Amino acid sequence: MNRKYIYPLVIIILTVVLYYSDDIFDGNNNIISDTSTQIVRSSKEFDDSFLPESTTGAIVKHNYFTLSYSEDHEQAEWVAYELSKSDLSRNEFKRPYFEIDNKVSTTSADWRNYKNSGYDRGHLVPAADRKMSFEAYNETFLTSNVSPQNRAFNAGIWNRLEQKVRYWANKHDGVYVVSGGVLNGNMETIGYENVSVPNEFYKIVVDVTDGNHKAIAFLIPNEPSSKSFYEYVVSIDDIEAKTGIDFFPALPDSIEDKMESMIDLKAWGKK
Repeated sequence: MNRKYIYPLVIIILTVVLYYSDDIFDGNNNIISDTSTQIVRSSKEFDDSFLPESTTGAIVKHNYFTLSYSEDHEQAEWVAYELSKSDLSRNEFKRPYFEIDNKVSTTSADWRNYKNSGYDRGHLVPAADRKMSFEAYNETFLTSNVSPQNRAFNAGIWNRLEQKVRYWANKHDGVYVVSGGVLNGNMETIGYENVSVPNEFYKIVVDVTDGNHKAIAFLIPNEPSSKSFYEYVVSIDDIEAKTGIDFFPALPDSIEDKMESMIDLKAWGKK
């Protein structure tokens, strides 16, 4: 081929390659749409054996957290994710709009259910826990990741607990978190889809530093509180009794039983 035709052709090919270079493939041939995006995968310490059971059979795995959706209550009965030290970031992103989660087979509740309800769209996976990339941050704004929370509760004691979890993640080089509302009992509903308003929210934090499993669990009323979140520490067994969820069924019984019955504030730095 004549050189005067070869050089323009090479330039065109290089241009196309560079244009599409932001789309790369991971080890499973999944396209990652941004080279700065890093799909969160289970570490050696935390894998799917830490997932709770689903009482609804509607488990949805996103890139940065997993959830079990309750269509009856139009929200997740739990969300679960690893929060590693490397996930913690001071990145600031423009707050996105809330979006329906199309991975939920029945689709998640419309955000408009919350409008003028008097309740916040309270994150179960905090947006601040997923600032390692915009994709991760954006994923927390799926409506499958929110639940009606009292405004003062959301901005107060629940927010303080979320900050403490990030502190533990940094201190222990990663923790595993399970969170949700207690979806039973006499609950108010909001919106045209009758989204249930939990009377209580729970959060479970697990650390496996040096192979020693320890956990701390909280069960907090969905109302304003000036108390320390430590005053709401309970055992995982207590939360299982409230929710009907078996939280760590895939772990060896010896580990599960010890971890779920323990209440040890000193192990988490409480003097």
